Amino acid sequence: MKFVLLFGPQAVGKMTVGYELAKMTDLKLFHNHMTIDLVHHFFDYGTKEGERLVHSFREQIFEEVARSNQSGMIFTYVWAFNEQEDWDYVDSVCGIFENQGADIYFVELEADLDERLQRNKSEFRLAQKPTKRDLEWSDGELISSMDKYRLNSHEGEIKRKPYLRMNNTKLSAEETARRIKEEFGL
Repeated sequence: MKFVLLFGPQAVGKMTVGYELAKMTDLKLFHNHMTIDLVHHFFDYGTKEGERLVHSFREQIFEEVARSNQSGMIFTYVWAFNEQEDWDYVDSVCGIFENQGADIYFVELEADLDERLQRNKSEFRLAQKPTKRDLEWSDGELISSMDKYRLNSHEGEIKRKPYLRMNNTKLSAEETARRIKEEFGL
């Protein structure tokens, strides 16, 4: 069992890279909006009910996959490094898989803001993430979150190994996924 945590700021390419990596491996992609957009029909993610449901659904899926005989999972996540609850959440999710003997892999993506704003409008992203289709709001949220959260780690901050940090500004999703696959032997 392998668990790949693919993290970075909004529109850095996590879902698209995860999709390509899933095609190259036997791993299943679980991008964060699969639960956010499901729950959004009933509660906004920012509400306590919405957050509780998203976390509950994710936890149940993680536990079932971790106990299964599947090869593993790729999970995408926007990690706010200046928020202790995000650190705790990452530890909790990894713990679910580690308790079942899974290997954990950390992949951090970073890209220039201009590139992220372009990716925010991509056809694939908008098809997979209905709540991102209001582009004025989505672009605004992407930009404003940079004032509130630190969405890439500082040098040496991630202690878990194996860990790979990539600037994928100039890389296709397929090339980024291929490099991840090769680096970790997936």
